[in-house]
Amino acid sequence: MNVTVGDIMTSPAMTVMKHHSAEHAVALMRDHRVSALPVVGPQQEPLGIITASDLLERRADSVPVAAFMTKPPLSVSVGDGPHVAARIMRNHHLHHVLVVDHHKVVGIVSAYDLLELVEDHRFVAKNAPTPPRRAPNRQ
Repeated sequence: MNVTVGDIMTSPAMTVMKHHSAEHAVALMRDHRVSALPVVGPQQEPLGIITASDLLERRADSVPVAAFMTKPPLSVSVGDGPHVAARIMRNHHLHHVLVVDHHKVVGIVSAYDLLELVEDHRFVAKNAPTPPRRAPNRQ
């Protein structure tokens, strides 16, 4: 089965804009039971991402999210395979990756989404390529 990131992403993703306050972000995360929010511009273009961990380190509730968001955010295309998102998360020690389509945020994929995919047996890892056979040594 050919599963894409678009099949497993959370969409629409709850988003904030860079001028929104930390307090607003905390309320969104709490009310929607999410642990990461894409920070977007007026055209839904990705500017950054904030996570629950980022919010633990904020100085005051009135601080805009632009002050502590991670930028630039790492993203995958809606048509990419889940292995692309998994590789980015592993290589960068992340739990969330933004999903974009035509340079606009359309969703978010979490490590939990990838684990659920494997648990549901909708994704089967391919065997590693075998090394090429060597020609026998002739002496």
